Amino acid sequence: MKIFKAVIPILFFGCLSVSAQEISEHALGLRLGDSDGFGAEISYQKSIARYNRLEIDLGWRDSREFDAFKLTGVYQWVHSIDGDFNWYYGIGGGLGNVDFESRLNNNNQPFTPDGGLFVFAAGDIGIEYNFDIPLLISLDFRPEIGLIGYDDFDDSFDFDIALGIRYQF
Repeated sequence: MKIFKAVIPILFFGCLSVSAQEISEHALGLRLGDSDGFGAEISYQKSIARYNRLEIDLGWRDSREFDAFKLTGVYQWVHSIDGDFNWYYGIGGGLGNVDFESRLNNNNQPFTPDGGLFVFAAGDIGIEYNFDIPLLISLDFRPEIGLIGYDDFDDSFDFDIALGIRYQF
């Protein structure tokens, strides 16, 4: 009975892995969200294996408080849910640069905070729909934690939720 209880979950998860549909070789588009002011990212996905891919995103932001760019890379595992729906998860990281605008300190004196390079680690989990035409739409959640850099980006934890629209080829 103990062996039976151990074998059933292994077979179940093995069948899930086998039933996953193949992913496209390339996908290029936009990832639109908002975390730390990064509202738009150019997104590229490259198939690595039958059920794995690499996603690379370049985001930028021009706001009243700061100007910044962010480059992110995430390795993803893709699994089929039903029909053309997939879910995926991944791990990765990235780096960026931030330049802050001048502002007033506690003594109402103008000052410009130090900006510069920041490095972060990221996870990723999401759901996507693969249309019959070469279009892929996704909604994902990418938690990020700052590792090195400016105080507002170092040791901070951000929730990045975004909608992705990509052309597959």
